[in-house]
Amino acid sequence: MITGKDLIDLGFKQGKWFKEVIAYANQHQLCGDSLKQYVESVRPKHMEPHSAPVPFYKNIRAENEEETQNVEMVMDAMHSMMTTPTLIGGAVMPDACPTGAGQIPVGGVVIARNAIHPSMHSADICCSVMMTNYGQLSPKLVLDMAHSVTHFGGGGRDSFSALPKELEEKIKLNRYLNSERSLSFAKSHLATQGDGNHFLFVGVSKKTGETMMVTHHGSRGFGANLYTQGMKIAAYFRREISPLTSEKNAWIPFDTEEGKLYWEALQLVREWTKLNHATIHDATSQKLHTEPLDRFWNEHNFVFKEQDLFYHAKGATPLDDKFVPDSKDGLRLIPLNMSEPVLIVKGTTTENNLGFAPHGAGRNISRGRHIRNNSHKTIEQIFYEETKGLDVRFFSNQIDISELPSAYKNAEMVKQQMKEFGLGEVLDEIMPYGCIMAGNWQIDAPWKLKARANRLK
Repeated sequence: MITGKDLIDLGFKQGKWFKEVIAYANQHQLCGDSLKQYVESVRPKHMEPHSAPVPFYKNIRAENEEETQNVEMVMDAMHSMMTTPTLIGGAVMPDACPTGAGQIPVGGVVIARNAIHPSMHSADICCSVMMTNYGQLSPKLVLDMAHSVTHFGGGGRDSFSALPKELEEKIKLNRYLNSERSLSFAKSHLATQGDGNHFLFVGVSKKTGETMMVTHHGSRGFGANLYTQGMKIAAYFRREISPLTSEKNAWIPFDTEEGKLYWEALQLVREWTKLNHATIHDATSQKLHTEPLDRFWNEHNFVFKEQDLFYHAKGATPLDDKFVPDSKDGLRLIPLNMSEPVLIVKGTTTENNLGFAPHGAGRNISRGRHIRNNSHKTIEQIFYEETKGLDVRFFSNQIDISELPSAYKNAEMVKQQMKEFGLGEVLDEIMPYGCIMAGNWQIDAPWKLKARANRLK
């Protein structure tokens, strides 16, 4: 009877793969040279980082000093990351901004063979946008009704909508999603939109004059919980097969049980996120007592599969229909900032775009730096200057200046570079009427209110 000790005595490092190898060896009564040859043929092979970065396409051009520094940081991060042994190609979009040394930037796309990199889809799995066309209804009425049913900020909601039983059963069948914590997020975070740059936008079609609502958010705690598990699984495989790879760029091999289960979990997170958008849109429609004229959506923070290749888009919009199984006429949404239109685009795959477009306007500087740069003005002054003529609301009633238009890249520059690099054709623009965002909700977060109350005792 072959045991793990026998394999260790033969010079093999213990790992999860021992279990299957031992079962096969005992079933086929392998021993001596035949055993060693078999184990050698199936053991995990070490993959060393590439000796030089894999080439990638640069669909971005700096147009000022601030942009130059941003682009340099993006390129440094990409060059470092593109030595990861699974990667075979990549691209950078005009809205790119760095997320850390050696990590995929926002506005980055990389292609990995037989590998899913959790850090490259990030914690906000399936961050996405959905549009509903309400025809000739008043934009203010649509925004008011949407405001009455939506929810921004931390935490969830206890009694707004129910998680469909069919989806709940599928979630329970996946071991990466069926924990009590994960199911709690799937139920309580449904119909919530989170914080940061997530929004509910209402505007008017430049072509038709019809009122359209766009929501922007990801998978909330449900997806973030999967991401945490994914990083732990990837860390295990990194130690086993590529210890010289950076921890942040670890991966889960798709041709393993863990890889296939993780891929299935990602698809369920995608299904949940689409439902999350639709729940808010449907509730708004019910308040308006109307049926939508049109609706479509697309993610821009996900992993897309083509045979054994996995396209990781960290803030990049898939243009190619092969990446979007529920595509509506090939149409995609690209928001810019609250004072600029949401673009409706369509495009084809080219050598340099890899089938993707930007996901928005991106940032040149951090939130903190933007706030410091405006410290000579009051929050109210900045808000008035940048939102004049718009109906901009913060759900928490606390203005977040790090989400105002000046915090983002120049929208016109992004549009020009989309045209220059062939990153989709703009078919229509949803001109802004107003929007809702979380705002600086943490000022009055429950734990801070409790701390203040304790200080006053």
